[in-house]
Amino acid sequence: MDDRVGNPALAGSGPATASRVRPVMAVLGAAGASHCMNDLLQSLIPAVYPVLKSEFALSFGQIGLITLTFQLTASLLQPFVGAYTDRNPKPYSLPLGMCVTMAGLVVLASAPNFGLILLAAGMVGVGSSIFHPEASRVARLASGGRYGFAQSVFQVGGNGGTALGPLLAAFVVVPDGQRSIAWFALVALAAIFVLTGMSRWYAAHLGAVRRKAVTSSVEGLPRRKVLIAVFVLMLLVFSKYIYLSSLTSYYTFYLISKFGLSKQDALVHLFIFLGAVAVGTAVGGPIGDRIGRKPVIWCSILGVLPFTLLLPYADLTWTTVLSVVIGVVLASAFSAILVFAQEMMPTKVGMISGLFFGFAFGMAGLGAAVLGLFADQFGIVAVYRICSFLPVLGLLTWFLPNVSEKR
Repeated sequence: MDDRVGNPALAGSGPATASRVRPVMAVLGAAGASHCMNDLLQSLIPAVYPVLKSEFALSFGQIGLITLTFQLTASLLQPFVGAYTDRNPKPYSLPLGMCVTMAGLVVLASAPNFGLILLAAGMVGVGSSIFHPEASRVARLASGGRYGFAQSVFQVGGNGGTALGPLLAAFVVVPDGQRSIAWFALVALAAIFVLTGMSRWYAAHLGAVRRKAVTSSVEGLPRRKVLIAVFVLMLLVFSKYIYLSSLTSYYTFYLISKFGLSKQDALVHLFIFLGAVAVGTAVGGPIGDRIGRKPVIWCSILGVLPFTLLLPYADLTWTTVLSVVIGVVLASAFSAILVFAQEMMPTKVGMISGLFFGFAFGMAGLGAAVLGLFADQFGIVAVYRICSFLPVLGLLTWFLPNVSEKR
């Protein structure tokens, strides 16, 4: 008898298991909740930009450099962390990474100058690089074969946290200033508690992690086609995250500059947009499980183009509406992209997760730095006119292999 039957810890070895085991919802819930708290803390960095800009007289270029420091710290380390833990799983690295994030927040709350702000951003990035590859692996391990669903649960937690960060910053940090960031160390403590429990479950089921995957939805594809597909997926992530970076880093400034909103009102609009991103993430994975990853990627990346082209010319009401549509549609792609890539290399889940999370963060950081310099030179509105064409890269989806019918 197949020892995977009825054993949730051994779920996810191939498509055949999906009908015989169920997702371990307690573990997926913990993964989503910890991702929510992790990304809530990370989202504080861009959320407090208006406060830091006022208190330290920062330029848009310096704002972009803060984002670049955070994103590159995370992105450069994640693939190496993932590749290492593919060979040597480290379940208790999850709470350790959150400890680094908590330390970064304490430094950010008390930083007296721009240099220490950069150091704090880098520490939060290191915590992120430790968290994401292993947490994503745990979500896949607990999926019961429903990989898209599991990644959506994991991702929607992160998106929900990213949306809550600006809202909490609007009512905690904006009124009381930089030092109030220290209150969010309590969130980090709660995350450490959740991650410790999740790590215990993970440590008890390391046999499933070490066992090689025996089947794949892309089994038999030549190595060259697999590498081309992974490269195309990374270009799609580039398109998605450069555009998202223009909104997460500069949307508040755009609303303040173009429509005269207050800092708090602008942060509420950012919360609305990020909430839409969370909704899109929630639906993208399960839909991909049903109809295949490639159709979801087509509709998400290329399908958002008409809305991004309209955004720079809309009034405040339509800007809000379009931002919601863009958030839902564009965010639905990431779970599909990540699972597509994992299925290309099923024995290197950690490396692929780290590569794609890291690349996404790196592109967001690079985009923020370049867009910040562009905004200093040409104005914040021009940023959205240029970025509106990025979803054209969705045409590259044509080069992905048609593997959904093999699932």
